Amino acid sequence: MFTTKGKSLIFIGCLTIIIEPLIQFTSFSLNGSGKLPSDVHIQRPGFSFFMPITSMIIVSIVSIGSLWIYRRFFN
Repeated sequence: MFTTKGKSLIFIGCLTIIIEPLIQFTSFSLNGSGKLPSDVHIQRPGFSFFMPITSMIIVSIVSIGSLWIYRRFFN
């Protein structure tokens, strides 16, 4: 009924649903994630802006690497 891609997406979605609350409600930190050089954090009275540029790049590289390994060994 489901293709391999469909099963993979369902698995990743379920895994995300399980892991996300654990990250949100615990003091989980990725060794200073959000405090890396070039992470932009601007605070002014009545205004706060945060854009973790370096952290987003690192997460993207890890995600792409994980998906590449998955496709290499399980496809």
